[in-house]
Parts: sequence; C-alpha cells; structure tokens
Amino acid sequence: MSASSPSPRPSETSGDATVATLLGWIVPGAGHLYLGRQTVALAGFVVVTGLYLLGLKLSGGMGFEFLHAELRGPLAPALAPELGFLGGLVYQMKAYGFGPGYPRPFPDLVFLGTTLTAAAGILNLCLTAQAHHDARRARAGGYSIQSPGVVAALAWFVPGLGHLVQGRKLRALLVFLAIVGLLVLGSGLAEGANLSRERHFYYWGGQFLGGLPAMLLEFVSGHPPITGDIPYAEGGLVIAAIGGLLNIMAMLDVYAVAERRAGVVAPAAVTDDKPAAKADLESLRLQPGEQEVSA
Repeated sequence: MSASSPSPRPSETSGDATVATLLGWIVPGAGHLYLGRQTVALAGFVVVTGLYLLGLKLSGGMGFEFLHAELRGPLAPALAPELGFLGGLVYQMKAYGFGPGYPRPFPDLVFLGTTLTAAAGILNLCLTAQAHHDARRARAGGYSIQSPGVVAALAWFVPGLGHLVQGRKLRALLVFLAIVGLLVLGSGLAEGANLSRERHFYYWGGQFLGGLPAMLLEFVSGHPPITGDIPYAEGGLVIAAIGGLLNIMAMLDVYAVAERRAGVVAPAAVTDDKPAAKADLESLRLQPGEQEVSA
C-alpha cells in the first residue's frame, strides 16, 4: 500500500466489521442491511435462503441422516458446508435433525437437495466476507466482478476463475490444473466411490469446495454400485478431498488481492499513513554522525 491510499478511518467506514460479519453469518444479507445496503441485503437473502429452502424441499431435510449413528452428535454438522449459513443449519437441525432414529427411503432428488444446501452455505460465506469488507471501506463504494466477495465466489465455483477475472492468467491456469487434476485423479483411483455424500459425508464436504468440477464429476460418475474391492479407494478419497480443500487457499488469495486493489487494509498495518514495514525500516537507518556498533 502506498501513502496515497490509506485505510479508511473508523469515522469514514459504514459500520463495525465484526457485527456485520456475525449478522451475515446468521441471516444472509443481514450484515449488508446493518450497513445500509438494502438492495444487496435483499438479493443475498433471496438467493441464499431460496437455495437452502429448495434444497431442504428436494432432500426432505434428510441430509444429516447420511451420517452413521456413531457420528451423530451436537457438533456433527460443524464440518458441513451448510455451516456457512448458520441460521439455515440451526433451522434444519431443529426441524429435521438426524431423522426419526430408524432407516427410511431417501427422496429421489436427495443428492441434488443436499448439494443445494451445501452451495447455499458456501455462497453465504462469500456474501458475509463481502459484508466484512464493506464495513471497512467508505460508504460510496460500489460493486463489480472485482469485488472481494464476488471473486471469492467465482474462485469456489470454478477453481482459477477468480484469478482469471483479476488478470492473473498463469496462476489461474495453474490453480485450475492442480485442483481439478487432484479431483479427477482421486475420483479415478476410487472409481467414483468417493463421489457420494451418503458414503463419505465429511470427505464429500472437502471435495465440494472444488466447486463445479466436483459437482460435474458426481453427476457423471458418482454413486456407483460397489460390487467388489477397490484397491485405491481410500487413497483416491483423500486425494480428491485435498484437491477441494486446496481451493480454500485460492479463494483467500483472490480475496486478499481484491481487498488490496480496493485500498482496504487492516488498520494496524498503517501508521501515520505509512506502511508499518516501511516505518520500521526507516527507524533502523543510521542518522548522520552515528556510527555502526559491531557485536
């Protein structure tokens, strides 16, 4: 950051970033409503809540019945992508929980339904991250495809897409090849057995962070019948999950770059409109007449 683009002072920002983040995490758009951005708040609420409710309708709210009995507990949903929409997750657990306690048939579209509730959780995280960013910048700021929350969502949906939008073409290609390559390699080794939330609830959540490629793989070759031993099933499962989890780093990368380009940095990083690192280096320089003392 240069001295000409300091971080906004508290009096110039829209509101408290922590409050905006917590509100947005609980109810989609609530953080933006708190910041006075009603249009974004309404759009976020409709899209995220609509996806979640549609997912519950299609799945019959049975998403957490995928978990084996020994894995069910009060903190069991904490590693699910739905955690990104806390209000929706709490509603689902209150209304449906882990089911009646005995096995029952799943609806025909249960996998599509649980995919939608998971997607709603990821999208709400990006919306909440945008609210956190908006709370720390001037009120007049607008939105574009370069906005931090938007590029983070793009980076989740297609690995590397956020980097491509930022003009970082080589990194976009490398991210895409690395993450999609791991997803394809893992799914190949596991012969598609990894691509099922019913079989591998938590590993599926890791893979799902790979976005559209993970969803397409599941659509094409997921949920195959297991008729024999798959030698590399566990290795493929881990590799595919690692591929999805690596996309978190890609999302954080594009978000940080978008924030820097928007001129928003942490207040602690700026001292009297000077970068802290530059100020520290200047304080270490010898003044005229001073002599260096050797150890």
